Amino acid sequence: MMRLPTFTYLGAKTLNDAAIALADDPDGTRIVAGGTDLWPNLKRRHQGARAVVGLRRVPGLRGISGDPSTGVTIGAMTRLTDIVRSPVLRAGYPGFVRAVASISSPVLRNMGTIGGNLCLDTRCTYYNQNEEWRQSIGYCMKEVGDTCWVAPGSSRCWAVQASDSAPALCSLDAHVVLHSAEGERVLPIADLYNDDGIVYLTKSNTEILTEIRLGPIGTRTSTYWKLRRRGSIDFPVLGVGVALELEGNTVSSANIHLGAVHSFPVAATAAAAHLVGKPLTEALIAEAAELAKEPAAPLDNTDFTLQWRRRMLGVYVDGALRELAGLPAKAVPSAHGDAALALEV
Repeated sequence: MMRLPTFTYLGAKTLNDAAIALADDPDGTRIVAGGTDLWPNLKRRHQGARAVVGLRRVPGLRGISGDPSTGVTIGAMTRLTDIVRSPVLRAGYPGFVRAVASISSPVLRNMGTIGGNLCLDTRCTYYNQNEEWRQSIGYCMKEVGDTCWVAPGSSRCWAVQASDSAPALCSLDAHVVLHSAEGERVLPIADLYNDDGIVYLTKSNTEILTEIRLGPIGTRTSTYWKLRRRGSIDFPVLGVGVALELEGNTVSSANIHLGAVHSFPVAATAAAAHLVGKPLTEALIAEAAELAKEPAAPLDNTDFTLQWRRRMLGVYVDGALRELAGLPAKAVPSAHGDAALALEV
């Protein structure tokens, strides 16, 4: 049985209680929301803490308010299950809801929160192992070692951002609110992430993510496609968040973000720009799917072979765009070379 390490637990009653606790010891204190990521990481000694501050009793951090026509606000402690079940979010932001519905299993979605999923620790084959395994290779750069075993000659960590909700919300140009003892600040969600497998968030250790803000939906439509080995539980090895604004069949704005291919959600800006001002035809979709491969940097540190994952980048962007265009889905080769029955969406 894996046991939690020793730490001091504070059940914060107000947001300021939590912020003050973080300010007192920012390097040794961690925030826990649903705990579906932090508790296993502490048990496996992937992360450590002198103190853990729980947000469960803090008022005002749960709930969904607003309307897609004017914008929606989601409290960071809102359970993933409540997001999936929300008629407001399902009607206005289907890509985001699909991304959240793909996270883990129903049991863990009942515990996990949207803020926790956005702040999810980065993942890597060489890092997400038990203590004995990591010790046997001398650890890695993300823990106490000095080598990135994915790219031993590199001076940085290449662990990947594995949040499903992040690329979906990036494609929707969402914003997040961060609270600290010094006050609040609002930033685009894309700016929450660093190009670094270790320091993967731009927020400081004294800041708490308190809410997510989604803008008016207008004529925009969205989707999310996820590649993983199993139909549930697994983290993504590729996530594609797409949002398009259409005037008839012509694309007036486009946003494509790729997850699990880098240490942050990658914007496929050239692919999105290629769509704007043109009818959403099969030929245009195929061209954009090829362009979407360029900014991604998948490495051999997650499931499936590297070569096949690179190939699937274009396939999944193509599939997501075809869905939004109302075109039939294509059959796709599996990782083993035979014909897959269908793409997972």
